[in-house]
Amino acid sequence: MSGFLVSFVSILFTVLFYAILGRVLASWIDPQGNFPVTRFLQEITEPILGPIRSIMPNFGMFDLSPIVAMLVLQLLERLIISAIR
Repeated sequence: MSGFLVSFVSILFTVLFYAILGRVLASWIDPQGNFPVTRFLQEITEPILGPIRSIMPNFGMFDLSPIVAMLVLQLLERLIISAIR
């Protein structure tokens, strides 16, 4: 049972990590969010990035919330997996 949970948590956090990375890359190609894939990535990642963005100071044109989110996701994944085992 714990093997299944570890795999599930690992896959979930990996998907979230790549969704954030995809959103960053998509923002360079489609900054207005006109493509359906861009809107989908925004809907999935905004609940993670929004609160981080509201806490972080403004760095002008640079949005560092994806970097912080990716680091937090990796830390949470490690903590949850070590708690399961």
